[in-house]
Amino acid sequence: MDLNLDSITVTNNEEAQRFEAQVDGLRALLTYRRFPDRIVFNHIEVPPPVESKGLAAKLTRTALDFARDNHFRVVPLCPYVAAFIRRHAEYQDLVSADDLKKLLSRSSGATDQ
Repeated sequence: MDLNLDSITVTNNEEAQRFEAQVDGLRALLTYRRFPDRIVFNHIEVPPPVESKGLAAKLTRTALDFARDNHFRVVPLCPYVAAFIRRHAEYQDLVSADDLKKLLSRSSGATDQ
């Protein structure tokens, strides 16, 4: 299945505390927990038919941009989000100095598109 990422909308379902994207009846999501000063990203899930097509990266970018726009510190408990931040320096300022040090010292187990 080919995806046109530009045609996929990511929405923030604040009640469920997750970012979501619908593709051909399938839902990809990135769950989070929000606190007054930070947002903790817990888990990303992309259905197998749309894996490895860049959808996880789109969810992650949208979520990190939301964190930046709302002045939240990011706590990336999700291995994918942690690996994404490790590879994309433009988002590293969202993580505390201590967390960033730990993040950069780890080898990446997750891949991003």
